Amino acid sequence: MKILALETATEACSAALYLAGEVRERFQVAPRRHAELILPMLQGLLDEAGFTLADLDALAFGRGPGAFTGLRIAAGVAQGTALGAGLPVVPVSTLAALAAEILAETSVAYAVAALDARMNEVYWGVYRRQGEGVALVGRERVVAPEEAPLPETVTEAVAVGPGWSAYGRVLRSRFGDRLRVVWPRRLPRAAWIARLAAATDPAEWVAPEAARPVYLRDRVVTVREGG
Repeated sequence: MKILALETATEACSAALYLAGEVRERFQVAPRRHAELILPMLQGLLDEAGFTLADLDALAFGRGPGAFTGLRIAAGVAQGTALGAGLPVVPVSTLAALAAEILAETSVAYAVAALDARMNEVYWGVYRRQGEGVALVGRERVVAPEEAPLPETVTEAVAVGPGWSAYGRVLRSRFGDRLRVVWPRRLPRAAWIARLAAATDPAEWVAPEAARPVYLRDRVVTVREGG
């Protein structure tokens, strides 16, 4: 399977090419430069591998949650590129990508991913290990840190994402005894968008015009975003 992936939901910008289990990635922390960087990253990976878009099985993108501008860029690039090449699209959760990366590095069964949603809120998701991917426990949500949920059945978890940096004191006070370790500096990466896309049933892939960002907030507000 060959999947090209992109991720621009946070201040990080990345692209990845999944080739039968091997992943090649380009990653750069570059706030407000996503639109400038992402297409050259994608093309560079294709050129390096000697492929064209016609050689791919699908195109995957980080569908959110995350910074509104970054999500619009990711969805727009995914839609336009896939439509022109006649490829299906695989939308992948940015929170799931964070959780999958951390679970691959530990033996713990659960990961709690959090991104800073600004306005004193976090984008929040609890995931458990499942085969080559992860499974969502409950639902993803935007929530105040002091109201962030963690099911009582989750007695041990790892925590990941910059939401833990922005609101770590509050979150640790809620779940401290159940957290094995916290990685607050990790950002979503296209490499894990690609891996999760490859683990997705192709029946769940969508047509380019059906690929949409997931904001979680019903109303898009005007704020200065890092992506």
